[in-house]
This record gives sequence, C-alpha cells and structure tokens, in this order.
Amino acid sequence: MRYAAAVKALGPIDLKSTLRDPLLRWLVVYPIFLGVMIRFGVPWMTPRLVGRFGFDLEAYSWLLMSFMLLTTPIIAGVVIGFLLLDQRDDHTLTALQVTPLTLKGYLVYRTTTPIMLSVAIVFVIFPVAGLVEIGFLPLLAAAIGAGPLAVVFALVLAGFANNKVQGFALAKALGIVLVPAVVAYFVDTRWQLLFGILPVYWPVKFFWTLESGASGGWGYWAVGLAYQGVIIWALWRRVDRVMHR
Repeated sequence: MRYAAAVKALGPIDLKSTLRDPLLRWLVVYPIFLGVMIRFGVPWMTPRLVGRFGFDLEAYSWLLMSFMLLTTPIIAGVVIGFLLLDQRDDHTLTALQVTPLTLKGYLVYRTTTPIMLSVAIVFVIFPVAGLVEIGFLPLLAAAIGAGPLAVVFALVLAGFANNKVQGFALAKALGIVLVPAVVAYFVDTRWQLLFGILPVYWPVKFFWTLESGASGGWGYWAVGLAYQGVIIWALWRRVDRVMHR
C-alpha cells in the first residue's frame, strides 16, 4: 500500500519532469541506442580490426555486455538523481509531507523504482545488442545484481550535488568507476578482489562467471547485493540530512 501511494503521488510528477527535460529524455533512450550500436557496430568492426591489428573484438563480447550491464543502472540512477534534485529545488518533498504519503513509502518508491527501471532496460538492450546468448533466469539474476547501482548513483547525485549543473558534472565524473571494472577483466583472478572496493565490480564478476562457468558466482552476487545495500543505507542518511536542511 505504501508503494502504491508513492506511485500515485510521485509517478505523475516524475513522468512530467522526465518528458519536459531534453537531457532526461535522451538518457532514457541512450541504453537502447548503445545496444543498437553494438548490434551493428561490432560485426562491422571485427573483420577490420582482425585484418589490421589481429584483434578479434567478438572474443570480448561478454566484456562488452558487462559494460552495458553496468551502464544501464548507472543511467537509470542518473535520471532518478536529477529528478531528486528537481524535487528538492521545487520543494516538492516539503509539499508531500502534508499528503498521505509516508516517509517509508517514499523510501520504498525511491529505492525500488530505479532498480525496476534498470532491470527492465537490461531485458530490452541485451536482445537488441544480440551479442551474447544468455538464458532468462541468468540474465534476470545479473540484472537484479546490478540494479541497486541505480539507487547508489541516484543518491550520490542527490546527496552531493547542489543543483542540476553540479549533478551533470558529478555524473560525468562518476563514469570513471567503469574503468576499473573493465580493467579487472584482464587481471589474474587472485588479484581481482582488490577491485571489490568498488560496488561495480561484484555484478560484473558474477556476469563473467556465467560465461566461464567458474565456481563462486552466486557468492559474488550475494556479496555485491549486500555491499550495495550498505552503501545505499549510508547514502540515504546523507540525502535525508541534505533534504531537511
């Protein structure tokens, strides 16, 4: 019931804010655009790279799609983060305090909506990209494992940016966290855990185990969810303080 009340109160506001902002509209379709680029770009580039450099791009299909697995929740989180900044500037949250919407309802809405949005987009872009073959349940697990990253990025923007201009700059800077996750793919397994300090590592590590069939995959998945949960809790405390200044 709390979630239903939050959807009723905030859903139309979020939809209106997204549709009126060109940047947010673009961000929503951007993952699909990337999926299309991968579908047609990788087969086109592979023979050219093989012929000139002896580099087979298709051999790294799972690495490319693990990048997409991370990009999807990050973009969803950026969209939600910008909406939070808008609502803070417009004092929407203050106005909602006189409505039947409870704080718990708002919290549930803000943490579940970006995750569900991220999971839904993953199930769109993976078939669009068509680069790897993966079953429904493994893809669902991978999407759920990466989904909380959307909340992490949304709360980082809401907690540390004072306005949308700062939020845009911060979002661009946060993109750097994708680099270590990609680098980890080429590092010996014994040293990969050093990258675990970044929450983006655990979902892609689980995804890579789906390709290799290596043991411990579900352990990475569980650790990743737990770690992201701790980060979300800490960030929410920060956002709650900022929202009530």
